[in-house]
Amino acid sequence: MKELRVLLADDHAIVRQGLRSLIESGGTAKVVGEADDGREAVLLAEKMAPDVIIMDIAMPRLNGLEAVRQVKERFPEIKVIILSMYVEDVYVYQALKAGANGYVLKSAAFEELKLAFDAIKRGEIYLSATVSQVLVREFLKTDPSPEVSRLLEKLTPREREVVQLLAEGKSRGEIAQTLLISPKTVDRHRENLKSKLNICKEKDFLHFARVMGIVDF
Repeated sequence: MKELRVLLADDHAIVRQGLRSLIESGGTAKVVGEADDGREAVLLAEKMAPDVIIMDIAMPRLNGLEAVRQVKERFPEIKVIILSMYVEDVYVYQALKAGANGYVLKSAAFEELKLAFDAIKRGEIYLSATVSQVLVREFLKTDPSPEVSRLLEKLTPREREVVQLLAEGKSRGEIAQTLLISPKTVDRHRENLKSKLNICKEKDFLHFARVMGIVDF
């Protein structure tokens, strides 16, 4: 059987080290790259062409949910397993809607990552045991937090990136440099976001990002 080529995306080096040991000890998968934020994960997805990406949600510069969207849009053949501490409906809903092929809790990684690999090889979605299959089917039909999710879905991919960077306290110059756009374009995105999200103060970007799981501080 073909050995799976795996990319790890987590902003904690010790977590990546533990995952690498766990994955490679089984002999059926090999870690071919590591990323410490979502933006690097997207770049390495293009460079390394892994079979599977194991993706954390809360990462700087570009969160895991947005990184999943970008990977799936550009490389739909790559499978993505979210590995997270969050079990709330909104995170699971957004992850699966973004195109994730699995959702495993970090507390169950040791027992369940191999099961997740086996499931995605069969073309199935794998959910950690504590995430109820029935519950997920229900909230995919009826978004458990429709007001918040609809707001997010109104934004363009670039606007979602700008929201995270604003929430992280980045200056207009830093945002422009990160996204390779002009400061004036950053200003335009900021004003459009204020209008779409009904935001008046800069601190409200952080509140919105926290509610949506874009940042966790």
